[in-house]
Amino acid sequence: MKALSVLVLILMWFSACAPQQAEPASPHWTYEGEEGPSHWGELNESYATCSVGKSQSPIDVANPSAQDLTNISFHYQPSEVNILNNGHTVQVNYDSGSYVELDDTRYDVVQFHYHAPGEHTIGDESFPAELHIVHRSAEGNLAVVGILLQEGTENAAYQPFISNLPVEKTDAKDAGVTINAMDLLPSMQTTFRYSGSLTTPPCTEGVNWLLMTTPVELSAQQLTALDSLFEHGNNRPVQPKNDRTLMEDNTP
Repeated sequence: MKALSVLVLILMWFSACAPQQAEPASPHWTYEGEEGPSHWGELNESYATCSVGKSQSPIDVANPSAQDLTNISFHYQPSEVNILNNGHTVQVNYDSGSYVELDDTRYDVVQFHYHAPGEHTIGDESFPAELHIVHRSAEGNLAVVGILLQEGTENAAYQPFISNLPVEKTDAKDAGVTINAMDLLPSMQTTFRYSGSLTTPPCTEGVNWLLMTTPVELSAQQLTALDSLFEHGNNRPVQPKNDRTLMEDNTP
């Protein structure tokens, strides 16, 4: 029995010390050139939806069907934030406890990030930048609140984020600031709604898109700070709408 125990211990030691296989790295992609948006679906089979999907985002918002939709119920709280530059955007990881209720489903805030120039267009009108607040339900379904950003007066609510933009790729770090996502929203909280996708690989579909109908103003200096971080921009061009239903909630 003693010999068997020694053998088991030796095997356990070798198992613990053996080189571990690294997790396969995600295929590299960019926003320009041969690894840009028009080629994402070719880079790896896990990205195929970027090319063959029929419900891709972003889209041009044109001729939405105006309806009296159930309002989104926002339950955002202030959060101490961790900020990272993942090489594609700057992302703010948000504390748990903030959420929205949509059609009797709770979606918890996970993070927010930005794209500059903006991704969605309104009747072919583009915007300097766009903020995405990403939410996940208990079942793993996603809902994204999109906020179009346009030039105007300085926006104090956005400054703690803009003042802490990492200029190079970094892990998440405590920024030492508190942000309330509620203050990032426009005062008019009606939305365009449609079923779409992630706007980055793997372009997963089935995302509930809630795009604010009213843009939010940032100063020219604030928008320049967002735009200057990524040399070639970080926006995916608009995708075909196909036969999707696009609705506009026309009742605050």
